[in-house]
Amino acid sequence: MANKRKGLLSRLAGLVPVLREVRDIRSELRQLRRELAAHSAQSRTARFQHLLETVLRHDPRYQDPRRLLKHALQVNSQNGEDGMIREIFRRIGTTNRVFLEIGVGDGTENNTAFLLSQGWTGFWIDGDARFVARAREKGLNPHVGLLEALVSPDNVESLLKQLNVPAEPDLFSLDVDLNTYYIWEALTAYRPRVVVVEYNPSLPSDLDWKVRYNPDGAWDGTLNFGASLKAYEQLGDKLGYKLVGCDYHGNNAFFVRADLAGDAFAEPFTAENHYEPSRMSLSIHHGAKSGWLDRTD
Repeated sequence: MANKRKGLLSRLAGLVPVLREVRDIRSELRQLRRELAAHSAQSRTARFQHLLETVLRHDPRYQDPRRLLKHALQVNSQNGEDGMIREIFRRIGTTNRVFLEIGVGDGTENNTAFLLSQGWTGFWIDGDARFVARAREKGLNPHVGLLEALVSPDNVESLLKQLNVPAEPDLFSLDVDLNTYYIWEALTAYRPRVVVVEYNPSLPSDLDWKVRYNPDGAWDGTLNFGASLKAYEQLGDKLGYKLVGCDYHGNNAFFVRADLAGDAFAEPFTAENHYEPSRMSLSIHHGAKSGWLDRTD
């Protein structure tokens, strides 16, 4: 029996180098996968940037210098919105440098996180508690009012009052998937200077369409969500805003208050002029994870 144990131990000892080699190989494979994923993301980003530069250079539609697309830049946004928002405020100026964003994800990848690094303050509302916990862990709560809530047309203004949101913040960004149109429509007591909303790019630019309002509904992952760009153009006109551009991926539409737009943006302010179809397959991806930048103040 003792000899059998010794033989088994001897064989196991002989396997140790093999197991170590297998472990090292697995570790190298994981690292290789990470490097390949990063390279693929960087390649997609490079291809998109080349495509965008080519389109902007040669397509007559984009030759008006008042268009926003050539200013697309991504830090914390998903599709170049950071640069387009920055350019809008370069043209119209800022006042209180306060933002409001409803639908912020985890807080690191949205339309306002980059503004935090530039000394802005603001308010974030989302139905997921994780973004609140993470923002507090990172010490952002002195600069951002945080609220976990499911926003509807019926409660949006009371939630903003609860947070003490000013009546005229510089920027309002809204992305709640299904009922975005109806929430903006209900926001009559507030007059943000700039509004960013997600539109449904699958619909023609001249079609006025919006999803049927359902207070208990949630996006089911289909194309039945939100509203067409034409519907938002007309809602913007009703609320006193001009459609001044869309990101190249066909995701976000940018509106500037009519009393501020002047001749600083490409006219006409119509869906037909500014519509971009869905190009989400070209979405920009960083090699590194999105995160909060240090504040300048």
